Amino acid sequence: MKFHPPNRQFTLLYRRFLYRLAGKGVLLLTTRGRKTGNPHTIGLQYEFINGCYYVGSAAGDRSDWYRNLLADPCVTVEVGAHHFKAKAEPVIDPERIAAFLEFRLKKRPLMIRLILSMDGLKGRLDHEALLDYARKIRLIILKPLQSQ
Repeated sequence: MKFHPPNRQFTLLYRRFLYRLAGKGVLLLTTRGRKTGNPHTIGLQYEFINGCYYVGSAAGDRSDWYRNLLADPCVTVEVGAHHFKAKAEPVIDPERIAAFLEFRLKKRPLMIRLILSMDGLKGRLDHEALLDYARKIRLIILKPLQSQ
C-alpha cells in the first residue's frame, strides 16, 4: 500500500503553511514535462547531505517525475521557504542506493522501516535485503546551481 497525496492540493498547502511543518523532511520538486513542456510539481522526502538533496523514486524509472528529469535534468526545488534551481543526477548503482538506504535507516529508523514495510520489504533489513530492494528503486541527487 502506497500513499499518494493529490499533488496539486499538497503543493498548494505546502506553499501556504505546510512548509513550516514539513520543510525539514519534504521538498517540492518541479520538473518540466518531457512531452508537454509544462511544469509538474511533486512533494518528496529528502535527505540533505554535503550540500545536496537526495530524493528517491520508489517506483523506479516508472515515475513520471523521474522520467521528466531524465529528459531535462534542470529542475526547481522548494525546501521550506527557499526556492532554487538544481541539476538532477540519477544514481542507478544498487550499491550506492543500498548505502543511502542504510544511512536513512540509521538516521530515521522508525519512519524508514515503516516505508519499506509498506513497500513490501519485510523481515531483516540487512545489506543484502536493501541491495535487492535498491535494484527496484532510483536515487536522485539534486545539486543546487546557486547558493541558497
